[in-house]
Amino acid sequence: MRLLLAALMTSAALPAMAGEIWVTNEKDDTVSVIDVETLEVVKTYPTGERPRGITFSKDFSRVYICASDSNTVQVMDPNTGEILHDLPSGEDPEQFVLAPDDRHLYIANEDDAVTTVVDTQSRTVVAQINVGIEPEGMAVSPDGKVAITTSETTNMAHWIDTSTQSLFANTLVDARPRHAEFTADGAALWVSSEIGGTITVFETKGQTETGKVRFAIPGVNQDLIQPVGFRFSPDGTRAFVALGPANHVAVVNTATYEVEKYILVGRRVWHMEYSPDKTRLFTTNGVSGDVTVIDVASLEPVKSIKVGRFPWGAAMRP
Repeated sequence: MRLLLAALMTSAALPAMAGEIWVTNEKDDTVSVIDVETLEVVKTYPTGERPRGITFSKDFSRVYICASDSNTVQVMDPNTGEILHDLPSGEDPEQFVLAPDDRHLYIANEDDAVTTVVDTQSRTVVAQINVGIEPEGMAVSPDGKVAITTSETTNMAHWIDTSTQSLFANTLVDARPRHAEFTADGAALWVSSEIGGTITVFETKGQTETGKVRFAIPGVNQDLIQPVGFRFSPDGTRAFVALGPANHVAVVNTATYEVEKYILVGRRVWHMEYSPDKTRLFTTNGVSGDVTVIDVASLEPVKSIKVGRFPWGAAMRP
């Protein structure tokens, strides 16, 4: 009984950490921190110039921020907002992904047509891999064996062997690929094409195209339907796709590639992130300068949260 009582007292003494959504604001050079319980901005921290990509270390003790116009990846203490140090990143880092080893960052360098691999512990560049023109999207397979870079002008997904840091395949996609994600089992890769207006699905094992997702919103000009960031549902049955200036998020059935619903959000939706319990989805809306909160169960928007100017990237901290 004493042990149980002591455990309960210790647990009660521990501070409860509310979940947070961190949002990069391109035009303000800041990150906004949203409390997922109150759905309010509770902190704003300054960053380098034009922050875009953002991700946390596995233990959430560090947050990595692509300061694109500062040509660096900044490492911030999320408890204080202090910039601890900068990492070498190559020119104009836009998106990046942290490998499952929690150590290596794969960074797309749009101006240099390379993917830079940075060791976050030694703070050194371990490889620079030539890819297509204007690389943007980055992904790493769940087992960490394959990294993907998408090149906007070359219209390709570039497949990188992480053991050798070298290309082993290049696959064509539609015009201006912006984002890539592996499915949870690593068996498939999805790539969004902003100008092509599609998502291309590949089998990972053979890098062969297996499907295409297309979009059509009644009353919205087809040219405005520009898929960019997307996230899979926790059970893998759906994909939520940001459709840019169409101002909607598409809910896609991952088995049939059919759109089940379009959800109206803010203007120029870029990317999105789940709350820690996966019950809500937060979208970054660049032109309207806000974040739309979507209830995942009902597939309805529940609130709009004003952040900084031109919000772009989003990351979750439990």
